[in-house]
Amino acid sequence: MRSRSLIILFAPLLLIPAVAPGQPAADPAKLAAIGPAMQAFVDSGDLAGAVTVVGRKDGVVYHEAVGYRDLAAKDAMRKDTLFRIASMTKPVTAIGIMILADEKKLSPDDDVAKYLPEFTGQMLVAERSKDGLTLKKPSRPIQLRYLLTHTSGAASYPAGVSDVYTKRNRTLAETALATALQPLQFEPGTKWSYSNPGIDTLGRVIEVVSGESYESFLKKRVFDPLGMSDTAFYPTPEQIKRLAVIYGKGKNGPLVPSPNSLIALPSHPKHPIPAGGLVSSGADLARLYRMMLHKGELDGKRILSEAAVAEMTKTQTGEIKTGFVEGMSFGYGWAVVKEPIGVTAMLAPGTFGHGGAFGTQGWVDPHQDLFMILLIQRSDLPNGDASPMRKSLQELAVAAIRK
Repeated sequence: MRSRSLIILFAPLLLIPAVAPGQPAADPAKLAAIGPAMQAFVDSGDLAGAVTVVGRKDGVVYHEAVGYRDLAAKDAMRKDTLFRIASMTKPVTAIGIMILADEKKLSPDDDVAKYLPEFTGQMLVAERSKDGLTLKKPSRPIQLRYLLTHTSGAASYPAGVSDVYTKRNRTLAETALATALQPLQFEPGTKWSYSNPGIDTLGRVIEVVSGESYESFLKKRVFDPLGMSDTAFYPTPEQIKRLAVIYGKGKNGPLVPSPNSLIALPSHPKHPIPAGGLVSSGADLARLYRMMLHKGELDGKRILSEAAVAEMTKTQTGEIKTGFVEGMSFGYGWAVVKEPIGVTAMLAPGTFGHGGAFGTQGWVDPHQDLFMILLIQRSDLPNGDASPMRKSLQELAVAAIRK
């Protein structure tokens, strides 16, 4: 009996994560308010369910699920439910590029044509008229840094290729060629325009430089070393059973399954969608963000150099206006808070992260040793980056770690 008592007495201590020196411990009572706050969005009919995760450099301090994975089946949301994280994939693609930069196999300053010759001689739209387009040579070619920061000027996919995400029936080589054959919309490096084709092109660069498929490279170099076993571009049948249903709602209407999931999961896909194709879980993303807080390393596995992390997470876009909320800038693949305001008011300058098309959010605040993950599946939020769900989670998480 005595040994059992010792186990009971000491077991709770195993649940208390380490805290970085100089950082206040998280307040459990304040963290406990996150669940009811997310449940309120379920009760109001704005969400079917949610998984939220809050953590520090050295561990997760909060991880809970509320609501339902599938409303019709009354299948409860669980902490291991999987989500289409959509554009939260973009920083992962950028990590792949920076792994190759660490190995001196490429540089963000390289022209994309160095690796994809089809971009050689790409032209720029000089003038549009009723008679068509007038083209000219751009003052500079596209560098990889412009693809990483959405400042390349790359056009959207043309007709015949624009359905690649719903059909996934073309290879990265084919979509990169389609992007190369279109004229640039503005001078590279002068404006910000969110570009899925630009990030997909980076996926093709990873293939050419590494000699491996894009998805295999990331699995071997990022997901497997970090133990991210539920993160995949092509989920297994078992993982698909744990995938949360995507819901939308009309004006003041009830939640209904979204008729267009945007990111299809066909039986034999060809396109991994570097701009938004990942399925993942709260636990897996927590390990990715802890790696970033540890400046590229986790549990003895180094993914990126400290220098690469620093380059990725600092402002690379100067004074160009970027992002979907005020006060933002862009690093390599990551959105970076330049001036905390509005939905980012509680975050420190230099916080970095990304959202996804279905309302998912993941943000890392190195100054406060904090990361916050919101996993939901709403197809029609007016602006996922400015959602009340994101704001509520961040306010409660920051309040829990501040003295």
